[in-house]
Amino acid sequence: MSFTIYPAIDMRGGKCVRLVQGDYNQETVYGDSPFDMAKKFAGEGAEWIHMVDLDGAKEGSRINDEFVIAVAEKLDAKVQIGGGIRSKEDIEHYLSRGVDRVIIGSIAVSNTELVKEWLQEYGDKIAIGLDAKDGYVATHGWLETSALKAVDLGKELAEAGAETFIFTDIATDGMLSGPNVEAVVDLAEQTGKSVIASGGISSLEDLKTLKEYESRGVSGAICGKSLYTGKFTVSEAVNEVRSC
Repeated sequence: MSFTIYPAIDMRGGKCVRLVQGDYNQETVYGDSPFDMAKKFAGEGAEWIHMVDLDGAKEGSRINDEFVIAVAEKLDAKVQIGGGIRSKEDIEHYLSRGVDRVIIGSIAVSNTELVKEWLQEYGDKIAIGLDAKDGYVATHGWLETSALKAVDLGKELAEAGAETFIFTDIATDGMLSGPNVEAVVDLAEQTGKSVIASGGISSLEDLKTLKEYESRGVSGAICGKSLYTGKFTVSEAVNEVRSC
C-alpha cells in the first residue's frame, strides 16, 4: 500500500464547485468543466481522481455521470465516484464504463444488508464513504444524521468484505482547518482496513502527518479546497508524500 493523493472534483450543475461543511447554500464555483479540471490534475501527476456528484447525492440518482465517464474513458488516471449511487444498476453503469471504484454512502446506512451483498460481488471496486458529524454517520448529501456511529458501521462492513473506507469529518470539510487525524486513524485500526482521509486538509504538513500513519492503515488523502485556493498543487502534494 502506498499513500495516495486524491484531488477532488465535486460537481453541481455540470460545474466544479466546493461546499463548506456540505452546505449547498455555501457554494463556490471553481471551474466550468469537470473534465478539464481532471485533465489538469492528471497532468500534474495524480494517479487517481476523486469525483462527487453533489446533485446525485441530494436527489438520489445519477445526474453528472457523463463527466465522470468522460474522465474514466479519456484520461490515464483512475477514477472513483460517489454521489447518487443507490442501486446495482448504478454500480454497473460506472464500472462497465471504465470507472475503477464506486463509493457507497447513504445506502450503507439505510440498507446495510444490500451493501453487504454488493461487497461480496464487487469486492475492492466498492469503497464505503463514512461521512461523520460528531462521530455519527450523515447521509443524503449530509442533510441528515443517522443514529449510527461511523466506527460501528465500518467494523460491520469490514467483516462483510469492505477493503476501503473514505472518512470525512463534516466539521472540518471545506474549512482548511486540518484533518481529524485521530478519527481517521481510529477507523483504520478498528476496521483493520484501508482508510482515505477527507476534509480539512490545508497544507503539505497535513499530508505529511497523515502519511505517518500509513502503516496503521491510513492509505491516502482527498484534497479539495486546498488545491482550488492554491495552498499547494497536486504535483507538490505527490512529491511531498513520496519524499517523506
